[in-house]
Amino acid sequence: MKLLITYLILALPGLLGAQDMRRVKDLRGHWKFSIGDEEEWKSPSYDDGDWEDIFVPSPWENEGFSGFDGYAWYRKTVTLSGSDEHLYLMLGYIDDVDQVYFNGQLIGFSGSFPPHFYTAYNSMRKYYIPKGLINRNGENTIAVRVYDTVLDGGIIKGDIGIYTHREEPKDALMLEGLWKFREGTNQWWKEVEYDDHHWNDILIPGFWRSLKEIDVRGEAWYRKSFNMPPDLRNADELVLVMGLIDDFDETYFNGVLVGSTNDHKSFGQSNSWRTYRVYHIPESIIDWSGINTVAVHVSDLGGNAGIYHGPLAVVPYNQYKQLIRSSEE
Repeated sequence: MKLLITYLILALPGLLGAQDMRRVKDLRGHWKFSIGDEEEWKSPSYDDGDWEDIFVPSPWENEGFSGFDGYAWYRKTVTLSGSDEHLYLMLGYIDDVDQVYFNGQLIGFSGSFPPHFYTAYNSMRKYYIPKGLINRNGENTIAVRVYDTVLDGGIIKGDIGIYTHREEPKDALMLEGLWKFREGTNQWWKEVEYDDHHWNDILIPGFWRSLKEIDVRGEAWYRKSFNMPPDLRNADELVLVMGLIDDFDETYFNGVLVGSTNDHKSFGQSNSWRTYRVYHIPESIIDWSGINTVAVHVSDLGGNAGIYHGPLAVVPYNQYKQLIRSSEE
């Protein structure tokens, strides 16, 4: 198989700057808050009526919890209605570590909790909300588990809310969010039937080391499984958009190589990390009635590494440029 499109980024600093996003729900204001750590607190059915009210965003030290370090949870119930746009939960900056649940399902995390603590206090939280989790005719529950060590703690600053990209095509099957990850290499890892449940969870887009303390050098694999939306079956041609990858990749769809990017240059000379991955998906390999799996073998030359910038999606060929533009603005 061959690369369908080579899309070279010549102004990367601008690309990774502010994006053209529209806020559809302002989440600034009072949330429910409790010190402690109980798994049941992620559930939409949990009754948080006796929890404290706390203003977000603000360090919890400024909200009556001076000197507290440790575990705490935030909860908020929101209603969403209207169109079927792709939605993202923006939580600004959280000190130090978080896991975020939407209607009881984990949609993202940053940093690593004890005993393998790794802070992510300086990472801006942006988590894609899978369409299948959203109740557009009623209430939705956001639950945020936080761990803090010293100084400020909690959801401390940022433009808190639920956002959509203004130009992101609605037909796209977005693949951003949680993937499975394992360092090393084994060709068996590309197969649909391979069991990856014991692999690490990783949030992409993001560098290997920016969201979790994973010290990987050399080679690693990503995997994600999903059902294809029936509406995409009407498209004349589908492409897999895998964003920007540092440095080289071999990308498989249901075990079949659909594309690879490798300019075979050395560290400091290679431009593969600035090339958008856009690969044609043959109709014959798509399973419209079952599970489909994308597996990506990444080789790193040094420095940062991984699937570090979106978009990531399955999209009709005639919409992929619009999808990429939405991530650049």
